[in-house]
Amino acid sequence: MEISAPPPLDPAYLRELLLFYADAGVDEALLDAPVDRIAEVAATQLARTASPARELPRQQPARAPEPARPAAAMSVPDDAQAARARELASKAQSLDELREILAGFDGCNLKFTAKQLVFGDGNAAADLMLVGEAPGRDEDIEGIPFAGRTGSLLDRMLAAIGIDRSEGAYIANVVSWRPPGNRAPTALETEICRPFIERQIELVNPKVLVTLGGPPAKVLLDANDAVLRLRGTWKVHRTASGAEIPTMPTLHPLYLLRNPAHKKLVWRDLLEIRAKLEELRG
Repeated sequence: MEISAPPPLDPAYLRELLLFYADAGVDEALLDAPVDRIAEVAATQLARTASPARELPRQQPARAPEPARPAAAMSVPDDAQAARARELASKAQSLDELREILAGFDGCNLKFTAKQLVFGDGNAAADLMLVGEAPGRDEDIEGIPFAGRTGSLLDRMLAAIGIDRSEGAYIANVVSWRPPGNRAPTALETEICRPFIERQIELVNPKVLVTLGGPPAKVLLDANDAVLRLRGTWKVHRTASGAEIPTMPTLHPLYLLRNPAHKKLVWRDLLEIRAKLEELRG
């Protein structure tokens, strides 16, 4: 029996398959070198046809699985960790101090699965601050919020209203560690990280705040409506010191990559943001 080689796969199909895996959170290879599984199957089929049937070995009795060992460094998050986070965040008198405190905080288990802390990026003295939900794969690798495709789109959005990301804006996330597989942070994980982003906003003290996507709007504005209802209308974020910061909820760049027809909505929001900045600057 002759086994023919499998037909070559369509490059477009392979590209879509890789994008599917990336969206599902599969972002790391298990082996250093790629394995040709198709060739393996063909070789196995060829060996079966060329070799006589052999008696299967007797099945050995199954061994009881060893109990899993808990990670010594990993704590079990609870409401007490959120209170601890509030106490620690309130002590920070600068962004550098806050970053150092957050880097040493072990009350959120996301820290133990992420590659690194993703704190902030841009100009902390800028009038505009933008806040997303949590880092993704690209951000976890590069160590800055909004990297990769979403970061490129955000850069173009800001440039459209005359703002350079590195000089005219400061960018952060509610959660500073990437959740495994790019899943959404749990309510408890968000609540534990909340004091740090609130203190980060307070220390930056921007003239205008922008929330990117529904989750940061719910955290920073105590809003319950969907982001498509919230966007386009000015809200207010109140800091612990009593300052009131005009806040515009808008759509997340990743959402726009998947729903490009809604870019026209964000363009209206961007025009509102530019007008508000010009008004507050006098």
